[in-house]
Amino acid sequence: MSPTSHTTPLPTRTPTRTPTRRPTARVLAASALTIGMLAVAGCGSSDSSSEAAPSTTSTATPAEKGGPLDLSGVCPSTIVMQQDWQPEAEHGAMYNLVGDGYTVDTDKKSVTGPLVVNGTDTGVKIEVRPGGPNTNFQPVPALMYLDPDILIGAVNTDAAIVADADQPTVAVASQMTYSPQILMWDPASHPGAKTIKEAAAGGDPVVTSGDVLPNLLLSQGIITQAQIDTSYEGTPQRFVSDPKILQQGFATAEPYIYKNEISQWGKDVSYQLLSEVGYTIYPEPLAVRKADVTDKADCLKKLVPIMQQSQIDYLSSPAHANAVIVDLVTKYDTGWTYSAGVANFSVEQQKKLGIVVNDPASGVFGQFDPDRMSAIVKDFTPFLVSSGSMTQDAASKIDPSALYTNEFIDPSIKMP
Repeated sequence: MSPTSHTTPLPTRTPTRTPTRRPTARVLAASALTIGMLAVAGCGSSDSSSEAAPSTTSTATPAEKGGPLDLSGVCPSTIVMQQDWQPEAEHGAMYNLVGDGYTVDTDKKSVTGPLVVNGTDTGVKIEVRPGGPNTNFQPVPALMYLDPDILIGAVNTDAAIVADADQPTVAVASQMTYSPQILMWDPASHPGAKTIKEAAAGGDPVVTSGDVLPNLLLSQGIITQAQIDTSYEGTPQRFVSDPKILQQGFATAEPYIYKNEISQWGKDVSYQLLSEVGYTIYPEPLAVRKADVTDKADCLKKLVPIMQQSQIDYLSSPAHANAVIVDLVTKYDTGWTYSAGVANFSVEQQKKLGIVVNDPASGVFGQFDPDRMSAIVKDFTPFLVSSGSMTQDAASKIDPSALYTNEFIDPSIKMP
């Protein structure tokens, strides 16, 4: 979803100085219910030696030699993609490309399989690695510079700003157009409230795991200094016991989880997307190391359009990727829980709320808006400096145009 990283190895989705994502209410929910899993028979196998079962061999059709879906020869034989958190539907475009016959390394926590696009085998493999506790909460840019095998990483715009001085990354395709992060509240405790401003008008605490979000709201006069509470630990206990608070969450997860998987709550929550009140970063766009824009250009020319289309295809037909995601969560067995219900809800929310849409400026899916990128740098560097995430000197040297490129985007790819 939309975690924010640091140049130091801080938790990517645990309380830090910046907006984060952690194992939220679903961790508690797992102990209170039996999660309905999607059927994944025949999708993959799992053991520490990563040996595929014979019955799961890919039957995809080989790509036309030299055609747009043939990645052999121009891309690494295994394209390694690094996510920032545990497997979930917000990462669907990556998992959508993991073909049948995949293997799961339960020690290293990774999945590897043929990279398949709508039944066509691209001639290379894809390996997707989860982040968060699986990588000791190291920021994705740091992981990319520690391990040159990683080609693609999911790097939030504000994380890219923080890392730019020492670990510069360049975003090559947007996946989610807007952040799914929300502030949520109990509708009974805030009757009639439709917005964060209305819900916060009574002065109740705004509970987050970092200070960028509340300071953003403070700068707009939506909340007061006295309302800021950065003690959120990612569990539902506080919200359940003190329903007057406003609490951070994700539109793609918490509304479903609180209603369906937390028996102590079991009802609707109200919320507003933070992207509607100034949290304008690009969440988890696909990024490469700065040098790879040139060094891997031949690969990226073919791979980026595939990633553009994969996100669109995933939202249209999420069953395969969601089955892979739920299967991996079960096999990784890290304490993170994720049900098929949450995955399906996330897909619907991404579409319903306009979290994944064509770039409004160009109409092209996955393309970056130069004006928006400049505004993000202008608006967020002061918060990142004041939070201690970066120095003023580093902030003054940020070039918004260096944080992204539309060079590899296929302008013909658009959401219907």
